[in-house]
This record gives sequence, C-alpha cells and structure tokens, in this order.
Amino acid sequence: QVRLVESGGGLVQAGGSLRLSCAASGRSSSINAMNWYRQAPGKQRELVAVITSGGSTNYADSVKGRFTISRDNAKNTVFLQMNSLKPEDTAVYYCNAVSAPYLYWGQGTQVTVSS
Repeated sequence: QVRLVESGGGLVQAGGSLRLSCAASGRSSSINAMNWYRQAPGKQRELVAVITSGGSTNYADSVKGRFTISRDNAKNTVFLQMNSLKPEDTAVYYCNAVSAPYLYWGQGTQVTVSS
C-alpha cells in the first residue's frame, strides 16, 4: 500500500508560479513512475507530467516549457514546478504513483489561476 499526500496548491495570478509537492509513504520503494494529473471542472482528468524511477520525464504539450517535474528519491517526494501559469491551468492537481500492477492516487490539491 502506498499513501500519497499533495501540498502546495493555492490561488495565484496569471504569470505567477506555484510548486506542488507529493510525499509518498508506505511501500514507496516499490514505486516506478510518479505522475501529475489535473482535472478542471466539467473536464476529464488529464496527464500533465511523468517522471520515472530513472528520472526520465515527459509533459503534456500544454505545459511544456512552463512546468517541470522532479523527484527526490531519498525523500520519496515528487515536485511539480509550475511557472507562467495561465487561467486555463486552473484545476485540481492529483499525484499518481505506479507500483505495478497497482495505481495510487493522492487526494488532490486545488490550483486556481486568476486573470
């Protein structure tokens, strides 16, 4: 079992920055990839960024060049640095951990970007 706790969300003006954190506990040594998803009101949950246990990363086209995912394996924590935020980035952001064959989710953290 893996428990994920996100933090760092909030309200920010367009053009601002936020840094999200996701701390994993429990059987965190079994985690392969860790990901950030987001879900805006009335929309489907979408993948924002991925980081593997080896440090490889991938991003949704909508956030490339603005968001950076990183991972501190010693602290079992993954981060999402979000710069140049836009109103369309407003969503609940969820951390996800892959420990095959299982997927684990955090409770989500709200990010609101005002215009």
